[in-house]
Amino acid sequence: MENKQTENTELVPRLRFPGYTKEWEEKKLGDVFTRLTDRNIEDNKNVLTISAQHGLISQLDFFKKSVSAVDVTGYYLLHRGDFAYNKSSSQGKPVGAIKPLKLYDKGVVSTLYICFRCIDSNAIEFWEQYFDAGIFDKEIMAIAQEGARNHGLLNVPTNDFFGLVVKIPEPAEQQKIASCLSELDNLISAQGQKVEALKAHKKGLMQQLFPQPGETIPQLRFPGFEGEWDYVNGNELFAPISNKNHNSDLPILALTQDKGAVPRDLINYNVIASERSVAGYKVVEVDDFIISLRSFQGGIEYSRYKGLCSPAYIVLRKKMKDLSSDFYRIYFKSFNYIQELNKNLEGIRDGKMISYGQFSEIKLPYPSLAEQQKIASCLSALDDLIASESAKLDSLKDLKKGLMQQLFPQPTK
Repeated sequence: MENKQTENTELVPRLRFPGYTKEWEEKKLGDVFTRLTDRNIEDNKNVLTISAQHGLISQLDFFKKSVSAVDVTGYYLLHRGDFAYNKSSSQGKPVGAIKPLKLYDKGVVSTLYICFRCIDSNAIEFWEQYFDAGIFDKEIMAIAQEGARNHGLLNVPTNDFFGLVVKIPEPAEQQKIASCLSELDNLISAQGQKVEALKAHKKGLMQQLFPQPGETIPQLRFPGFEGEWDYVNGNELFAPISNKNHNSDLPILALTQDKGAVPRDLINYNVIASERSVAGYKVVEVDDFIISLRSFQGGIEYSRYKGLCSPAYIVLRKKMKDLSSDFYRIYFKSFNYIQELNKNLEGIRDGKMISYGQFSEIKLPYPSLAEQQKIASCLSALDDLIASESAKLDSLKDLKKGLMQQLFPQPTK
């Protein structure tokens, strides 16, 4: 690839494949696409929705149920390769998403979508990447009527939409760009599947390494360990700590489900607390746990940092030396524990926090320290592998994002 620039930077990408030097052409969207308004007279039941990850996907596959009207004969009928624009803003897609139908031969969408078909059927992959690159978002933003939003639905007049300007290289360069980015998509997909497979493996392993509810012996055991596990009430292993003797120099901790308790600065959590309120915060030591349960989706978070937390939270500290922090950090996130926790949350409305008394009523596993450490070491190593492979996935996504910014001409204003 070559880095080249001409005077008109809006019509020349910064990064080009060798042999391509012509400026890209500007055309109206309606010159390269035809609008589709074909109704579903064949009563096709494959109702589609737009997913940022999967594109146009069946509601049954995505939601595991249909969320459309019972009668879909008035919906637009799409064929493989057709595009649909969902005018609803969503996270990461403030002006909505444009996706082609790739997973099925046919499907139907609500008439709230704007649908269209490539005049050049060989350019479908190029336009898929073009719309994903986000450079068309500025054009849509210019015609979207801000005051007409309704639950995130943008008012984008159809005629104005097809009058928007797109930038097009010659067909051979289109194919080069599409091929390059599609190959990167394949790598991202494969890496994503690898990460999900590792997460599924960990979930299955946890089911086997911890006894099932009502049992005291795990299905899978490391060599040298046998016999039943002891189970004791939570208050026998952990004590509530309420130390408010501190200055305000300690970082305030945010409670996250994926990283545990971490300083707010590390995750750009910018909620400002007054000095008066901070004076009443509790001290959290390294190796403490914090009950952050506000619903069945919550958890008990582990802290690798010394800091402060709201007095509304319950800080837990190990009562004995023969407790592995990593073992209980992992166990508190296990399906088995959450299942037991849910029993104690019955009747507690969302927004209420589980009390130390309720935590104390839950029986916790108490195997030997050696077995705790063996299990924690195995699952922690798997966590590290998942984190490493997830970082590779993020790097591939960043690589594609950077490439798209260079392979497509960028607006100068």
